[in-house]
Amino acid sequence: MNLYKYVSNAINEKLGTTVNLEVPRNREFGDFSTNVAMVMAKSAGKNPREFASEILPKLTELDFVADASIAGPGFINIKLKDDFIWQSACLPQAPRTDTPQTIDLDYGAYNVAKSLHIGHLRTSIVGDTFNRIAKLLGHKTYSWNHMGDWGKPMALVIAWIERLHPELPYFQDNFDPATPVDFEIDPAELNTYYPTASSFAKENPDFQAHAQDIKAKFQNGHAGYFALYEKFLKVSMKMMQETVNRLNILPFDYDLGERNAAKYLDNVEQILRSKDLITESDGAQVIVVKRETDNKPMPPYMWTDSRGADTYDSTDLAAVYCRKQTDNPDRIIYFTDLRQSLHFEQLFRVAEMSGIYKYEDLEHIGYGTINGRDGKPFKTRDGNAASLDDVLDIANEAVTARVAESGKTLSPETINAIALSAVKFNDLMHDVRSDYIFDPASVTSFEGRTGPYILYTAVRLNSVLKRANTDANATYMPMTTDERNLLVGILDFERTVHSAFENRATDMIANYAYDLCQLINTFYHNCPILRDGVPESIRAGRLHIAQIAHTTLSQTIDLMGLDIPSEM
Repeated sequence: MNLYKYVSNAINEKLGTTVNLEVPRNREFGDFSTNVAMVMAKSAGKNPREFASEILPKLTELDFVADASIAGPGFINIKLKDDFIWQSACLPQAPRTDTPQTIDLDYGAYNVAKSLHIGHLRTSIVGDTFNRIAKLLGHKTYSWNHMGDWGKPMALVIAWIERLHPELPYFQDNFDPATPVDFEIDPAELNTYYPTASSFAKENPDFQAHAQDIKAKFQNGHAGYFALYEKFLKVSMKMMQETVNRLNILPFDYDLGERNAAKYLDNVEQILRSKDLITESDGAQVIVVKRETDNKPMPPYMWTDSRGADTYDSTDLAAVYCRKQTDNPDRIIYFTDLRQSLHFEQLFRVAEMSGIYKYEDLEHIGYGTINGRDGKPFKTRDGNAASLDDVLDIANEAVTARVAESGKTLSPETINAIALSAVKFNDLMHDVRSDYIFDPASVTSFEGRTGPYILYTAVRLNSVLKRANTDANATYMPMTTDERNLLVGILDFERTVHSAFENRATDMIANYAYDLCQLINTFYHNCPILRDGVPESIRAGRLHIAQIAHTTLSQTIDLMGLDIPSEM
């Protein structure tokens, strides 16, 4: 059950007003606290503490309230009855929303012919966890990997292959798609094409201009360029999937990028021109989105460039149109780098101006950067920008070394699971909008606020339940402080899930997992279950608590896209 909602609704009905409940960090103060007396006293013209004393008898009339007391200038602390806590915790935990929506989630945004980099780590992890949260609450979600597969990067790759292999027929204007071409692309080499070509273009204007011409011809159906694109697309998608699989994220509902969105460009352009939104600027086709109220620069939205080629802007708007036609979602949420905030503000304005989508139903969740201990963007030991595979490999090496030092022997699968938990938890525990430090030595620790600590706690619980080899079906028993605190923590799961969704705060899930593990481990140390001399009734009760804790922790771990290993 949603304990917070249940208690809040009951108090609201009792007092005839809306009560704001808080969950104290120190449970000694109570299970909930509220400033309702201070709020109501002001309008009643009374002293808050005096008004609070008038409220207390009404609160203690509620059958689940054990005690209510006044603190400070008029805060009220509320303690719930132990048997109510027990009975509530025994009910199935099934967080569900009262207002289910259809939501399109845009995350991943991987690029064809480019290795997944460290920035893709955050969009993938946060997007996937938010997707899991939404699904658990009963929302219908569609996940989109909106790939970069249509613009300048593709043109640069084609231009670079032409520079390396000018003899290939792909570059001829009269290329016949039926022509067999003896040319295979090496996956490792493919990853070098874009960064090399991009760097070369900066120093060679002619090459840059040639790539721009290729982009326009490619988008207009050049048979040779498209055939070459199809060849390296297949190689790139295979590499991309191998990397994504390591993250253990849910499969995307759509692996479709700019190329797919481009199919809808004509439809969108008709809408834009019917509303007279497109104007010319230096040969480019643009949409003015600046408002009189803007106090910051707001450049126009680029529909086509001066060569008539599609832009990132145009395909993003076409993608909104596509999703409206395909999924008809109530809301579209984007997970990208914070630095793209301006672009999404422009996109949302154009979507509103064109009537394609409502501004208020479009949302951008921007994330910060992953930095090294020096506070700068994280790089590998050789000084190169880290790829997603690099980050996972570094974590794996750190876990392997730590396990070796402990004298344990763990399977490669277990080490991979621990390493992944280190990376994902370290990302999720931070506010998505903030930068954070990635330090392999600290994030792979089996102690403290880390992923391995979370998994270790789950493995420990599994071990206890396995050794018990029975399903406890205990009735209410008087509880110790540690037993009670654990059940109250378990009951906070549903509120946390709802809050994480409503506040777009995936860090709430990770930090709840840590807090729950703290409670579980305190319970484990202070409340023996299988030790000789423990009375059977107490053993059954504690085993029941352990089972509920295991179920809740497993749900929380699953929301983070992690697997619990069999041993640690």
